[in-house]
Amino acid sequence: MMNILGIGLDDVRFIGIHGMGGVGKTTLAEVIYDRISYQFESSSFIACIREKTRNRGLVSLQKQLLSKIFMEREINIWDDREGMNMIRNRLCNKKVFLVLDDVDRDQHLTALAGSHDWFGPGSRIILTSRDNHLLKRHGVNDIYKVNELNNDEALQLFSLAAFKKPQPEENYVDLSKDFVKYAQGLPLALKVLGSSLFGRGTNAWKGAWDQLKENPNKGILDILQVGFDGLDNLQKKLFLDIACFFIGEVLDNILMDILESFGYYPYLNIDILMEKCLITISSKSKRLRMHDLLQKMGQEIIYDESPEEPGRRSRLWHYEDVFHVLKNNTGAGVIEGIVLNLPNQKDQEQFSVKAFSKMKKLRILKIRNTSIVNNFSNLCDKLLNLHRHSNPLRSIPKHGLRVLEWFEYPSKSWSNSFRADNLIELRFPCSHFKQLWKGTCTLGSLKRFDLSGSQNLLGTPDLTGVPNLETLDLEGCTSLSKVHKSIGVLKRLRRLNLHACKRLKSFPNEISMESLEHFYLSDCSRFEKFPDIKGNMTSLRLLYLHGTAIKELPLSFKSLCGLSILSLHNCRKLSIFQSVICGLSNLKILDVSDCLALDGIQDMNGEGARVLFTGNVYDQ
Repeated sequence: MMNILGIGLDDVRFIGIHGMGGVGKTTLAEVIYDRISYQFESSSFIACIREKTRNRGLVSLQKQLLSKIFMEREINIWDDREGMNMIRNRLCNKKVFLVLDDVDRDQHLTALAGSHDWFGPGSRIILTSRDNHLLKRHGVNDIYKVNELNNDEALQLFSLAAFKKPQPEENYVDLSKDFVKYAQGLPLALKVLGSSLFGRGTNAWKGAWDQLKENPNKGILDILQVGFDGLDNLQKKLFLDIACFFIGEVLDNILMDILESFGYYPYLNIDILMEKCLITISSKSKRLRMHDLLQKMGQEIIYDESPEEPGRRSRLWHYEDVFHVLKNNTGAGVIEGIVLNLPNQKDQEQFSVKAFSKMKKLRILKIRNTSIVNNFSNLCDKLLNLHRHSNPLRSIPKHGLRVLEWFEYPSKSWSNSFRADNLIELRFPCSHFKQLWKGTCTLGSLKRFDLSGSQNLLGTPDLTGVPNLETLDLEGCTSLSKVHKSIGVLKRLRRLNLHACKRLKSFPNEISMESLEHFYLSDCSRFEKFPDIKGNMTSLRLLYLHGTAIKELPLSFKSLCGLSILSLHNCRKLSIFQSVICGLSNLKILDVSDCLALDGIQDMNGEGARVLFTGNVYDQ
């Protein structure tokens, strides 16, 4: 931070300090102010600008700034326009150090520090804000991001508040670590929690911990909610959906389409939530993340919609609340989203899945197992009062539904009455399906279909009624032996996963999937014949055929000119290796290790290709 300030240089610099609420932006600015303000002709620190502007107006802050710098008790300003002119005229030749703390509106900056030419050479203006985009719009030279503390730093800060020393007392070490973990490196939470526990005994600490798990500290959440309150209505709804349903989800095109279908304009508003430090996106996996306390704050906002009756809340995720709603058949016309994490408890009361049918606003339904037990489907049947001959799809409202996820879905067959034209994501991992629909089923908006681990599924249905499908996951469908020919002409399919479909012998004779990028047929040990390529399939980048029983590749394989990775590892029957492979100019990795019947590999035309052959790597 000190390097960014460039103290001693004659230019005028605006420096931003950015971070989530409670992370220590103001504290950092105060430390810097105390350390270097003496090096300037005049200085001023204006704290809590957001709150003071709301209570006192901008003119009072302009007066405060000038009064402090010129040591004048009375500054006469009629309106903010006059104040702007006075600040510019009186400071343009003066080397000043100014800190504007907690700015969240353009008007704050325009009225107090309009531009660089308002201040004399060598001046430094520090702006603290939760809004990164606001700082960028104002032409800030550099922005310093304040991150959460690491575990050691957090424990030290907590201990200073709780024990007045940098390490916890002997009998409090484990409890201290629990509170530190809860705070997730947020200095505000560490100081508030530590101070509240100062001088108390271990029983009081244990009671405070139990209470905190049930009822988050309101003082902490109120400060965090300031950022939420500054959002518009659409951004608030988007934030609450992420907090309740989408933490940890990959922010891919399909999730963006789901959020778009809710009217959230995610390509804009996701950026705004990030700029305001309300969410993050992990750099490698592209998963949505949020500080645990921000998530608790969002969930508390939903809880406050109706503290006594869960059926009057818009979103539900606690098992007890969902149980109450389904058992008492409440929630009609109010509930928009449900995550039902079924526990591993054998003595629960039953409730009926038919209660879902009255939830006309339901957009998101996810039924999961968090305990990962082998008898989850039996538990699900018991709790939801299901029978093997019943089909829960008949009870689920369809019009507004965008996301449906059901782990170990219990029915063996599809309900032909299920027509969900707006459904975008359908996940049935480890389902009990033997067959899906007969004939065609119109799911015009569906983009992701996950049936992975459905070990009873015998074949795929006619998919002509699902023209917008982008991802189809059939991994581990060990009974799957038939693939309907319609799969080969899905024009928008980008990812097809048939990994470990042990009984699959063949595919449609011809395929023309022009958008396909990733194709997994690995460990389909009975798969013998790769289909002919028709049309343009140049988008295919990755093809995994390892562990299959293929004997040769078709001549049309040469048309896969965009192929970058081809795995044929352990294809023990592969004996004819067509020369067309040599024409795949973009091929970077070719794995033919353990292809025992393969005599050799012809010269590769693709420069830089890595060929793996019987365990060795050859660079061509």
